[in-house]
Amino acid sequence: MKKILLLAGLVLLTLQFSSCNPNDGYSGLGHTADYTFEQTFGAKVNRDFIGQIVDPDNHPIPAATVTIGTTVAQTDANGVFIIKAASVRLKFAYITAKKAGYIDGSRSMVPSTGKNNVKIMLVPFSPQQTIQSGVASEVSIYSGTKVVFDGAFKDEAGLAYTGDVTVSMFHLTPSEPNLDVLMPGMLFGQTTENKRAALATYGMLNVELHGADGQKLNLAEGHTAEITIRIDDAQLATAPETMPLWHFDETTGYWKEEGVATKVGNYYVGTVSHFSWWNCDMPNSSILLTFTFVNSDGLPLSNLNINLVNAAGYHASGSTDNNGQLIGILPANQSFTLYVYSPFYSCGDGVLYTAPVGPFNADTVVPNVVVPASGSTMNTVVSGTLLKCDTTIVTNGYVVLSNSAGVNAIATVTNGTFSFNQLYCTGNPQFSLVGFDYDAFQTTGSVNYTFTSPTTAVGVLNACSTITEFISYQIDSNPAVIMVTNINAFSGGIQGAPIGGMTISATDPTGGIYFMGNTIIPGLYTATDFSIEGGGIGYIAATTTNTVQFNLTNFGNVGEYIDMTFNGTYLDAQIATQSHTITGTIHVIRDN
Repeated sequence: MKKILLLAGLVLLTLQFSSCNPNDGYSGLGHTADYTFEQTFGAKVNRDFIGQIVDPDNHPIPAATVTIGTTVAQTDANGVFIIKAASVRLKFAYITAKKAGYIDGSRSMVPSTGKNNVKIMLVPFSPQQTIQSGVASEVSIYSGTKVVFDGAFKDEAGLAYTGDVTVSMFHLTPSEPNLDVLMPGMLFGQTTENKRAALATYGMLNVELHGADGQKLNLAEGHTAEITIRIDDAQLATAPETMPLWHFDETTGYWKEEGVATKVGNYYVGTVSHFSWWNCDMPNSSILLTFTFVNSDGLPLSNLNINLVNAAGYHASGSTDNNGQLIGILPANQSFTLYVYSPFYSCGDGVLYTAPVGPFNADTVVPNVVVPASGSTMNTVVSGTLLKCDTTIVTNGYVVLSNSAGVNAIATVTNGTFSFNQLYCTGNPQFSLVGFDYDAFQTTGSVNYTFTSPTTAVGVLNACSTITEFISYQIDSNPAVIMVTNINAFSGGIQGAPIGGMTISATDPTGGIYFMGNTIIPGLYTATDFSIEGGGIGYIAATTTNTVQFNLTNFGNVGEYIDMTFNGTYLDAQIATQSHTITGTIHVIRDN
């Protein structure tokens, strides 16, 4: 089944993004009406956000400026930002993203009390045509969508402009697969009667005008332009003869009703007095829905992609937070179909679960949605610890989990620990982790693992970019040990390793640790196949009482990485009645 496209009539907690609303004094219903309208969003609260800013090819955009309320952050090399305790409304948060060379982006959402996931896709500024002021002109793009100008323009100071005008146009269709991360705000608006409305889109248009010196322009006061927006083929038969027009207000973060478009053949045609984003939408009364998604053990499922769609053309999409929660604005009295997608689309068509939802006529907390494991998926909790170069815990950081198809999930680090409550494909259990110290701009590098159910303990990672290989382990609740010097990794009977096996060792002034194995084939093993000696551990092998499992996830060629994790319990070699827990990670370069 092809992934169903959903925008965000509810936009459940997800993405969208904005472009330029002109600074021309336009105030829609006026400041008093805006104030009254925004009081319905509830009191000011503090909420946490983590997100990524990317381009249309899903490549990260570094050094983008992200603003939530009065808090500003810059994206790092991965396009990721972290903003904690941002001041937002209880039922409305507005996130903006800006980078030179791109159309301004934004996302509006109903924030949860957990770590809110945000993704915004920025479109490069791409001029289509240069026209002249004082001359009527028409600019069109491939879809037949076009704008007719009368030739009167002004600059941001409101002064009349004469000269070349560079026109950039971007037509966003309801069938666009990335609609939910490309559109501004969310599909929620303010009607001319100052009412809240959930919106169903029939197409959006962004227009940017720039002068000869790169300055932003807009239509002169008292002048208008005619816009023509092509209707998607799938919507043409049911498209109404008239359609309300809405512009996106980049100050408030929601759409405002202004004008009407008329259906002419395959297009909607309307008149506008300024430019930003324009949207052809049918409004509907709105309610607030709260979902929580859990696995069969009742554990919350984070990073799930959630879509809702109904026959009336309303769409919604979102990504669950670390508590498995998703909140959003949805049209009232409508029946929806809920689709839950694996974050890893290599599992067949990616659909993990589907169910009918609604109708609802009032704000509703939906009972927990249980997403069961299936023949192709399993549940696991991936957990570990992220440390800085000096081995203290990372207090402001994140970890990216990626599968072999390049699909990512992000978890924030809290007091040095991180976890992913994950559904994974049994046919593709390999994944990698990269940890980042957001404050120090340090990274662990990519470390390979294999999912195991019900838990995948990855041990300690060290976010220190100058470290290329390490062995880390933790015994009971003692401080983690990270060894980064004098590391050797051999195979094939060298340095005491059995034929077809391996030896890995590390030494520092405090002592050494040794790992012996009788195989180099990735897989899950016990102390029958692997042993540990030294490092304050004593000895763990087939001859000692233990439950330690060794998960060999990668054995590279010479000069490439060997990756393995280990965890379990063992009896103390000196005090036989004393049991210990151990968890660790090996990320070393093969020497021979």
